[in-house]
Amino acid sequence: MEKIFRPNPNSFKNTFCIFHEESLDSINGLELQYDSKSGSKYYYTKLGMYRLSNHWGRLANSKWRLEPLEPETDSKIKLGFAPWINFYPDNAHEELYYLEANYLKKTVNYQHKKNPNYDNKAILRTSFETIKRIKQVRNLFNLTSWANYFDYDDLDVLRKKIIDELIFTNKSLEEIKREFK
Repeated sequence: MEKIFRPNPNSFKNTFCIFHEESLDSINGLELQYDSKSGSKYYYTKLGMYRLSNHWGRLANSKWRLEPLEPETDSKIKLGFAPWINFYPDNAHEELYYLEANYLKKTVNYQHKKNPNYDNKAILRTSFETIKRIKQVRNLFNLTSWANYFDYDDLDVLRKKIIDELIFTNKSLEEIKREFK
């Protein structure tokens, strides 16, 4: 019989990780190894972790995000998988995070600097600074009242220019807006 793989429980503390949603069939035949008080279920393999849960995001002392299947499933309980190499260190004082905007979907997310896709162009920020910028970008995507003070032909072009400045510079939103007026 194959020995059950069990990682050190402390290896998940203070980590950032992006899980990718998978079908529930992925855990067929796997043994449940941890059932949290909040109802999340964990299955460990030599390659990575499966997590079955109805809540994602900030978890105790970690930041774990789920990238949903396309098209998204209706189920509130989702199964995510992450390889062990995708668990990156997290803390409040280091500049570990950068922003990525999806202009078609009008969404913004943060990524870790150890992400292999990081090209060193977006500015790295602390968790607090990142959260502040995310709120600003989401407001620019979702609201239009801010644009009343600008002379523009295409709101989406103006929006992209301002958001790019928020992502790729250390300028404040107020400085950026002054430059575009």
